[in-house]
Amino acid sequence: MTGVTVGIVGLGLIGGSLARHLAANGSHVIAWNHRPHPYEQARRDGITCVDTLDELASARPQLIVLCNPLKAMPDMLSRLAPLIDRGTTTLTDVGSVKGLVRQQVVSAGLGDCYVGAHPMTGTEHSGFEASDPGLFDHALWAITVDESTDYQRFLTVARMITEGCANRCIVIDDTTHDRAAALISHMPHVVATALINELTDNPDRNIAAALAAGSWRDMTRVALTDPQRTRAMVDEDAENVQTLLRHMADRLTRVADALQHGDTQAIGTFFSHGQPFRDYKAACVHDAAATRITMPLEPASWRSQLLQSARQGEQLVALRGDMRAVIERHPAVSV
Repeated sequence: MTGVTVGIVGLGLIGGSLARHLAANGSHVIAWNHRPHPYEQARRDGITCVDTLDELASARPQLIVLCNPLKAMPDMLSRLAPLIDRGTTTLTDVGSVKGLVRQQVVSAGLGDCYVGAHPMTGTEHSGFEASDPGLFDHALWAITVDESTDYQRFLTVARMITEGCANRCIVIDDTTHDRAAALISHMPHVVATALINELTDNPDRNIAAALAAGSWRDMTRVALTDPQRTRAMVDEDAENVQTLLRHMADRLTRVADALQHGDTQAIGTFFSHGQPFRDYKAACVHDAAATRITMPLEPASWRSQLLQSARQGEQLVALRGDMRAVIERHPAVSV
């Protein structure tokens, strides 16, 4: 990716961190932000900043990464649609919801040059001032594709991740991504918020806050995120999140009933049921030398090959030529 031009739209926490990370690793990064206040520092970090989206698109970058808030996506897409050189530029994004974004991309007439992406990194902070190129160190990305995704476009995004960022990725479809993101991110944000709401409403709130230590900190860190940002993320994956919350509520009701009635067997089952995940995390601690294999990709079945690989706990770490993926095998959750 050295010398490859990557356009970044939006220099917030994720966009700023990605721009700085790519620039530090040899990519030519050109960026636009809706306000110019980050430009002075960004230029010191080797990023070319422009005043208009037209200037960014006119540079004909090989890749444009949309790092704007999801609520601004339709506007960004409508503004970029007449500007992008579709023969040169592939479009991707970093949104935490993929199905909705793909619908918006297709509505804007840009579906033929789009590949979805979602880096699994971040903090509870926001803005360019919170950005850090180290945020992308050792990050895992999800790349999302559908039956119409062009393979060469996929390669452009995969190489930005594996070569430009020295990161890893899995390749899945939008629906699988959104269900998984709801489970490990969006629903936990709601649960963490419910925990701090419970403390806020408790008459012993100040005693509890003083006693709070590591477990409370770890369970509520994401609840410190800007609540409007969290609300937007959850709203955009509402169907998956509400389903999971109802499942969670049922689990909690059952254990509450077991505690009320002294049902020791049910209580024991509740606390032991997740043992496969504990075993998985223990295996990850000792996963110092993951096995690597080279997987030949078939033109007609590369999507299903990579999805199956992801389901087995494998991750794509490099590409050799155009049709060989270097896959790293990691521990998996087995039940």
